[in-house]
Order: sequence, then structure tokens, then C-alpha cells
Amino acid sequence: MIKKLKHIIKKKTERGSVVLLVLVFTGVMTLLLGGTSNYVLTQHRAQLKKAELEFAVQIAEAGVDYYRWFLSHYPDDLQDDTGDVGPYEHEYSDPEGGAIGKFSLNITGNAQCGSIYSVDIESTGWTYNEPGIKRTVKARYARPSVAEYAYIIDDNVWAGSDRSIKGKYHSNGGIRMDGTNDSLVTSAQEIWNCTSSFGCDSPYEVKDGVFGSGSGSALWSYPAEEIDFTNLTLDLVQMKTQAQASGIYLPVSTDLNSKGLGYNVIFKDDGTFDVYIVTKLGRVRAYKSDKGWVWNYESIKKRVFYNNYAIPTDCSLVFVEDDLWVEGMVEGKTTIVSADLITPNVDTDVILNWNILYNDSDGSDGLLVVGENDVMIPLESPDAMELNGIFVAQKGSFGRDYYNTGWPLYDRDFLKINGSIVSKGRVGTSWSCGGSFCSGYRTRINSYDRKLMTDPPPMTPFSDDEYRFIKWEEKQ
Repeated sequence: MIKKLKHIIKKKTERGSVVLLVLVFTGVMTLLLGGTSNYVLTQHRAQLKKAELEFAVQIAEAGVDYYRWFLSHYPDDLQDDTGDVGPYEHEYSDPEGGAIGKFSLNITGNAQCGSIYSVDIESTGWTYNEPGIKRTVKARYARPSVAEYAYIIDDNVWAGSDRSIKGKYHSNGGIRMDGTNDSLVTSAQEIWNCTSSFGCDSPYEVKDGVFGSGSGSALWSYPAEEIDFTNLTLDLVQMKTQAQASGIYLPVSTDLNSKGLGYNVIFKDDGTFDVYIVTKLGRVRAYKSDKGWVWNYESIKKRVFYNNYAIPTDCSLVFVEDDLWVEGMVEGKTTIVSADLITPNVDTDVILNWNILYNDSDGSDGLLVVGENDVMIPLESPDAMELNGIFVAQKGSFGRDYYNTGWPLYDRDFLKINGSIVSKGRVGTSWSCGGSFCSGYRTRINSYDRKLMTDPPPMTPFSDDEYRFIKWEEKQ
């Protein structure tokens, strides 16, 4: 009897152990399945959120594209045809699924001197499924300015072996490129006649649109589309009128001083500039590639202080109806123009008298210098010179003339230009005699200013007639 009872107890114990094991395994499996289910559910939700994020940014981009279309039909309308200040909401529809969300637009026009030069479009998109998930895209819509180039030249040109050029280099004439370039070098010519003044055999050699010993030949292109210099020519009459209305206008200097020969403008880091009337000049014998030997009246010997001006914020435009010597430290974005629209057959020059620097390097400062004729670096320039800005020689040339060894400062060391050069005529700041350096700057570095490309000084000329997006980014 006792033996039978022990057998029964043993069997029940074994059954209890099995039940316990089943319960343990069931619990473990439940935990595993629960964890797996939670993981799958979490991943599913993450994928749905990722999809909604993608839909949101696509809707935001659609909003930017919509306003580009709108501006192409109504270029001066920054209020979405509503008359209010915005933001402006539009429903977005999937061609197959109907309305799936909305985008909201904020439109800002960037204006100087009464003219809008670019439009900032900020578009925020979201879906109806997840209205709390939003993404925002910002874009700037404008005609590209000449600031996207290091050089635009309307003549044949020779870039020497000492040159280091960062940015696009374009000529409507032929190019001899012996320097180093890190961007496109384009000529509008398929072939051209290279003369002895470009280092070719006399009377000339027929060369490709771009040729030379430069190291960046993979980036050379010819024939490229010609840049219409007529479109780059600024309306000086309009600029004068605008300066008289809301900028700063300086009349012919003899109107203020009977001995006036032009103005010396010195920019200051406090957002003002000093104006001196030049009353006496020294002369120097120089050689110009287009005129031969001439007397240059370029060295300031006497000047009289005239005034200090604060640069206007609404229209930072200065128009000088005379020759101009300019230098200093620029604060903010400013345009200064030298042109004589009163005296028949007189075209004024700009002399880059000394260094031109920016007070800040964050893109908030910028300078456009326009010369009706030449924009020149004089004999008495710094041994190490730095020029920041966009320099436009409307009818003449940008450069430094040839000065022979009879002048003590004919030989300069280093020239750095940060910005853009637009020149009707041939450009040159270094001269070669018999294959060797003989005048000007021995070493030269040119870099286009990327910051000015999307936000240039007022009335900067355009390089293209067509509007396009010149800046596109997601707002974080």
C-alpha cells in the first residue's frame, strides 16, 4: 500500500514538473513574442514617420516650385495674389490619391534703391495623416550676378604662370592660360589670332579658344556661349538719378573747389566714409596695351577734406561725377560709381589707391566699384596689396599699367583679389619683357567671393537674363 502511494505521488510530481516547465516556456515565449511584436510595431511606426517626413519635404519643395511658377507670370507680386502679408497656404494633391497635405509660404523680397534684386521663398510642408510632422525648405530666386565669376572679359587675355584663379574665368575673346585654375575657363572663340603681345610669334599664330601651359586644362571649354557685354553695362543715368534721390551724390569736384581734380573716398569700419577733394596730382610715364605710352595723372599730391558721410541703409549707392580714388575698410554692402554724364566725350577712371578690405568676413560686407572707363592700380600701390569687391571697367580695362625701371615702385610683390573683375578691355597686372617679369605684381591670387554670389551689393550687374534658384537649403 505504501509502495503504491509512493508511485502515485511520484507520478503527480512528474506531472507538476511538466506543467511548471510548460508554464515557464509559455511565459518565455509570450515575452519573446511580445518583445518581437513591440519591435515590429516600433519599426513600423518609425517607417511610417520616415515616410511622412519624406512626404512633408516633397510637399515643401512643391511649394517652392509653385512660387517660382507664380513669379514667372507675376514677377513683382510677393503676396501670392492675395494682397495680405501671408503666410499663404495651398493644398497639395497627389495625382492618384487626391489631396494629401498642405504647404505654407513666407515670401520676402530683398530690395535696395527701390528695386527687388532677389526673392527668398520659405515653404513648410505637412501631410493630413501627420500634421505635426513638418519640414521647411528655403530658396533664393534671382538672376545670377557677375559675382559668380572671378573674371568676365570682353577681349583677348593672357593669364600668366604666376596666376592662381579660383572661380569661373570667361572671355569673349581668346585666352592664353598659363596659370592655375580650379573652375571653368571658357572662351567664346573657337580659334583666335594670338599676337606677340600674348607671347606668340609675330605677326600672329592661330590658336584654340583656350590654350597655354596651365595645369587645369580639363576645365577649359571653347567655344562657349558669349556673355553679352551690353547686358552687363550698367545704366549710369539710372544710377545717378537713384543716388540723387535716396543715395549719396557728389557733383563734379570743380563745383565745390575750383582746383578740384576728383575725389578720394576712404571707407571706414563704422559704416561711414571720408571724402577728400583732390587738388594736385603727380604724373608718371606709363605704357597701356591699347594706347601705348601715355602720361598718367594718378598720384595724389594734395587733397582737401570735404565731408564724412554715413552710408544710407535703404540705398547704399554713392555716385561720383568725377575721377575717383578709393580705398579703406568697408562695413555693409555698398556700391560706388565714377562717371561724368555732364561733360561730352569725357569718361572717368577709378584708381584703387590702396587696400580695400572688409570689416567682417561673414558675407555681411561687400563692395561694387564701377568705373565709366578704366579701373586701375597705380604705381604707388602697396607691395602686398589686397582688394575685396566687384570691379567693373565699363568701357575700359582693369589692371596696372607698365612702369619701367626708372620708377622706384615698378616692381611689386603680391596681389590678392577676393571678388570679381568685369572688364571691357584686356586685363593685366603683371608685365613680361622677353619672357621674364619686368613690371607689376610678381605673384597674384584671384578668388571669386561665394558670399557675394547670392547677396551682392545693390545694382550689381547680372550675368544672365534668366531667373533661377541660386540658393536652396532645408531649414533645420
